[in-house]
Formats: sequence, structure tokens, C-alpha cells
Amino acid sequence: MILNAVIHVSMVLFLSPLLLGVINKTKAFVAGRVGPPLFQAYCDLAKLFRKGMVLSRTTSWMFLAGPWVGWVSVFAASLVVPLGHHRAPLAFQGDMIFLAYVLALGRFFTASAALDTGSSFEGMGAAREVSFSSFAEPALFFGFMALARLSQTYSLSEMVLGENFKVGPEKIASLILVTIAWFIVLLAENSRIPFDDPNTHLELTMVHEVMVLDHSGPALGLILHGASMKLLLMGALVMDVAFPWDPSGLADWFMFILEMALLAVLIGVVESFMARLRLKFVPNLLVSACLLSAFGFILLVR
Repeated sequence: MILNAVIHVSMVLFLSPLLLGVINKTKAFVAGRVGPPLFQAYCDLAKLFRKGMVLSRTTSWMFLAGPWVGWVSVFAASLVVPLGHHRAPLAFQGDMIFLAYVLALGRFFTASAALDTGSSFEGMGAAREVSFSSFAEPALFFGFMALARLSQTYSLSEMVLGENFKVGPEKIASLILVTIAWFIVLLAENSRIPFDDPNTHLELTMVHEVMVLDHSGPALGLILHGASMKLLLMGALVMDVAFPWDPSGLADWFMFILEMALLAVLIGVVESFMARLRLKFVPNLLVSACLLSAFGFILLVR
């Protein structure tokens, strides 16, 4: 149990930046380019944590609290998400509610830090961020309801690993719908294409990136590392539903790494063949994710 907890925390802290490298390498391969090194995200983080910070005279304590609370909230959320089909270190009844709202807490402080700068540009990005999340959360909760119906429990670890979670032929359709819906939510919550482009700097299209323009040094490093951890834990949720098999000791951790690599490649392929949606079409896709997740729950209701 202690060994699994240590591996769990190590995966969250040290494996998560590697996903960004796999995504960028996949996009470069599809485009016929060499692309950045696989471990470029680690180099960027090391560089940022060695730098100093530039602070505006118009900001308050909220500007500095945003990156710290955002990072801590994502790390706290990762402790209740089972990785590699091993029980989470902090599994308890109702932890799915804790997961959703501790992530919302981090989003609140990140958006508040953007508003604290007094810039209408960053305020625009904060407004878009919270608007899109209001559409994504229902899809996440409908998926939780479907898993709770299958497992007769309200703990994420028990939902995926419990003895009551048995996947029969009549339940596969529901899991497929939830998996597709959660993959769309993953792209939206992590500001990936088609919802946002993490590499863009166009004023009219930026969402998450515009919120952190004034951050620098270690604060920006915390934001980037927190974003990579969030991608890992939400990817773990998707893969737990997509591949609901029983754990098999330490070998399952290697299977989890392969699952995350496969997911990162899939994200890279999606970003290579899709363009960013116009803002007015983003709610339509998120509502579609809500409907898919809701239908996955309805299929289980008798």
C-alpha cells in the first residue's frame, strides 16, 4: 500500500511533463518535422524555477496565490484519482465530489489572479475559461453518475476497482459514451485543440494562455507543472473507464505508462488533424459531451 502511494505521487510529479513531450513529438511527426526534444517540458520547468519573478505594482496577494493554490488543488485532486488501476492514496466515499470542486477551487484562484492584474485582456481569458468549464462539469458528473450506478458506490477507486464493478455486454455502450464524453472534457479542461491552442498568441483566440501572461519565473513554472498534472489525472480517468481490467501488481504501473503514452499520441493526432473551433461553436461541442455522458447514464437506468 505504501509502495503504491509512493509510486502514485512519483507518477503525478515526474511523469506528467513527459505527456507534453509525447504530444509535441506526435504533432511534429505528423507534420514531417523533428520537433522539440521529448524532455523539453522538464528543461522549461528547470529554467523557470531558476529565474526571478517580475511583479506589477497593481497586483495584490491574489496574483501570487493563484499559481500556488492552482498547483496544490491539482495535486490534492490527483490523490483521489486511481492511477494504473491501483487504489488512490486518499480513497473515500464522495471523493468524486471532492475531485470536481477542488479543481474548481484552483480554477477560481487562477481566474482571480488574472483579474487581479487589471487587464481587460486577461479578464477576457478568465471569462472564457469559467464559461467553458460550466459546460464541461455536467459531462463529468453524468459520467460519475453512470459509474456510481455500475459500482453501487461513490468512491472513484471503488468505481473502477471494486468488486461490484462488472462490465457486461449490455453495459459496454454506456462506458463507450462516457469515455468519449470525458475525452472531450479532457481536451476542454486542459485547453487543447479544438477548444484552445496552447501555442497560440493571437488575441482573439487565446483562452487559458492569456490568463497567465503576466506570470513569470517560479509562478509560471507552477502553472505549467500544474497543467501537466491535470492532464495526467484527467487522462487517467478516461483510461480507467476505457480499459476497466483488474490490477496486476507492479506490472500494471508499466501498463499505465503505456496507456498514458497512447492517450498522448491520440491527443497529438487530434491536434494535428483538427483546427481550433470558433468560440461560438465551443459550447455546442461541450453540450454534445454532456448529452453523450447523460445517455451513458440513462442506458443504465431501468
